[in-house]
Amino acid sequence: MRKSSEVVIIGGGSIGCSVAYNLAKKGVKNIVLLEKRYLASGSTGRCAAGFRQQWGTKTNCMISRSSAKIFKTLSEELDYEDIEYRESGYLLIAYEERQVRMLEKNLKLQNSLGIPSRKLSPDEARKIVPYLNTDKMEAAFFCQEDGHVNPFKVTFAYARAAGRLGVEIHTYTKVTGIQTRGCKIRSVVTDHGTIATDTVINATGPYAKLVGQMLGLSHPVEPERHQILITEPMEPMMGPMVMSMPIRLLPNWEMKRDFGEDCPVSKWSATINKDEFSSSIPNVSNLNSFSRRVMQYAALNVHFGQQPDRHGYVFPPWFLLPASSAWWLHYGLW
Repeated sequence: MRKSSEVVIIGGGSIGCSVAYNLAKKGVKNIVLLEKRYLASGSTGRCAAGFRQQWGTKTNCMISRSSAKIFKTLSEELDYEDIEYRESGYLLIAYEERQVRMLEKNLKLQNSLGIPSRKLSPDEARKIVPYLNTDKMEAAFFCQEDGHVNPFKVTFAYARAAGRLGVEIHTYTKVTGIQTRGCKIRSVVTDHGTIATDTVINATGPYAKLVGQMLGLSHPVEPERHQILITEPMEPMMGPMVMSMPIRLLPNWEMKRDFGEDCPVSKWSATINKDEFSSSIPNVSNLNSFSRRVMQYAALNVHFGQQPDRHGYVFPPWFLLPASSAWWLHYGLW
């Protein structure tokens, strides 16, 4: 391990590895990335693997649209065989008039920014997802340019490309402290040694608040528990990701493991409701007899400082904290 570094990145998920690659690409030398377990072992490895541009704020729409454009050519840029980029679409379902009004407002914003989302009738939605139960559905909203990427392959592609540019990556290396002098960072302490640095990037996702506390900071980052059900490989049922206001249906993707006990979870949570699930996709109505189910676990969404807006979150990609000119909190949209 290097004794000193120009930049230390804490967190080896898609965000941390992307930051490492892009800094090295821009000419930053002597970068070290630290991950307490293996790459993509945190929130990246437990995400639903979808990306969408259908948001309700200009910031989120622009970030997501730019990200989608990056994903489209990322395999070529990083010289990686295939990150499994698929424009399979996102279908958002509204069951109440207030939900329709909100999504119509979002649609107007999205279209003004060049995002090709559109409103659908229930019959039009069912043509896209034949298994869909359209009873009580008021409307749906769809963007074909939304879709999926493989979060593991994205992370590994960034990590390998960063390594080729000289980034030093240490897995199974836990950060135990950050040493300062006045308002300036002096070093990062790990269970494998200390690295002198004056610039640290916190890319630890739901653990960002805990890492910030090493500096006496209180980041307004609160994990929120959600539920994910995983099956063995099955014949594809749905092309797009299907999202309703009360639940999310996550088709045709592989994930594994869950968060450890050391990740704090906020008081707000969302769980799978069997009746709502089966009413949306009637062909899998008996969840208890879903014989090929192999795992169900708690995943996490993250919100900033207040009860989350169930219809879309505002996640700034980064912001500079005033306590130190060398401390960055980097967060992204999946």
